[in-house]
Amino acid sequence: MIDPKYIVQNPEAVKEAARKKHSKFDVDHFIEVDEKRRKLLAEIEGIRAKKNAASEQIQKLTGDEKKRAIEDMRAVGSDEKRLDEEMNRLNEEWKGLLLRAPGLISPETPEGKDDSENVEMYTWGELPQWDFEIKDHITLGEELDLIDVERGVKIGGSRSYFLKNQGALLELAIMRYTVDKLIAKGFTLFLPPLMVNRDAMVGTSYFPGGEEQAYALGVKRPEMEHIESDEKYLIGTSEVSVASYHADEILAEKDLPKLYAGYSYCFRREAGTYGKDTRGLYRIHQFQKVEQVVLSTDDPEEDKRLHAFLLKNAEEVLQDLKLPYRVVAVCSGDMGLGQYYKNDIETWMPSRNSYGETHSCSTFLDFQSRRLNIRYKDAEGKTKFVHTLNNTCVASPRILIPILEMYQNADGSVTIPEVLRPYMGGQAKIEVK
Repeated sequence: MIDPKYIVQNPEAVKEAARKKHSKFDVDHFIEVDEKRRKLLAEIEGIRAKKNAASEQIQKLTGDEKKRAIEDMRAVGSDEKRLDEEMNRLNEEWKGLLLRAPGLISPETPEGKDDSENVEMYTWGELPQWDFEIKDHITLGEELDLIDVERGVKIGGSRSYFLKNQGALLELAIMRYTVDKLIAKGFTLFLPPLMVNRDAMVGTSYFPGGEEQAYALGVKRPEMEHIESDEKYLIGTSEVSVASYHADEILAEKDLPKLYAGYSYCFRREAGTYGKDTRGLYRIHQFQKVEQVVLSTDDPEEDKRLHAFLLKNAEEVLQDLKLPYRVVAVCSGDMGLGQYYKNDIETWMPSRNSYGETHSCSTFLDFQSRRLNIRYKDAEGKTKFVHTLNNTCVASPRILIPILEMYQNADGSVTIPEVLRPYMGGQAKIEVK
């Protein structure tokens, strides 16, 4: 979350961030609640000081004078209780508003309403030319016995699927290849919890506001009333678990940056996408992902360096796979509440005849760390909030779309990218059985 003092001291800057991110955050109302809260706190502290002073005096009194003083203190205590209740209500309102306050936006972020106004920065690779009629990834997957959507839907409902045979092995190969690349670059690998509590979702700024996209667990049913129910959520990215790893800790500056790689299954409800991308593996409920998560110092130049580093790692994966792509600067209206600067990588998908998003890279400044209470001591012993960044290094099965389609052959076979062959027993091609 944003520093509440910053909102009070810089209301116009926060209003501008809210406008650009299309946030409904009411800056003036927050400042009004903040002012009430501070005045009430001063009043409560005044009453407590009065009580403490009176308690010392009462010990010196006797008889009726002491009784009157005790009665006066009871009346003061009643006022204190009433004000404490009002303070608790104000604190809840204040915190609820603060959690919906937008983070600041980098000057490099283009202004726009949605992803249609993201700005292309550069491209890599040559778009393919075909001398035969190409097939989409679902047709290829079915003919090569790699993908079974029909039975996936039968078992799991819409946007479900089975990967099988070399399709399953291909996904595992991509994941392991990416993990090995990141480990070689000094990343610590995590297989994180897939179920998290609400604090982790709030801490990484997915809640409040993103509840409709998350699968909630632990909902009580009448036949289970005798069983205690825990509120848990399935993660939509390992960023949630990994970024929360150091919650409520104070780190040493010498140990930063922390380079973490989370490898996990991820789950998203895809609420609000009815009828969109219904064919194929582009928009599904369950997928695998290798996520880069970094905790760093409060240094804008270091943020830029690390952002470029994370982006480059993801680009290297696509370059090694020889998949054409483009990098875009994400516009303000397509950014999350806490994102300061964001790039997407979009990989060429022949069946769509366009680039499709496959990676995202975000800088958050201290937006997440304030929620998670992750701090560090600098060289002078001053305690500061860390800065966080994250990047999708690879996500599957979406990455299978360009791989299967770009590597297809006229005879219906699919060539396996060279860098993945060591992870598939040296196999060079997937052919119709």
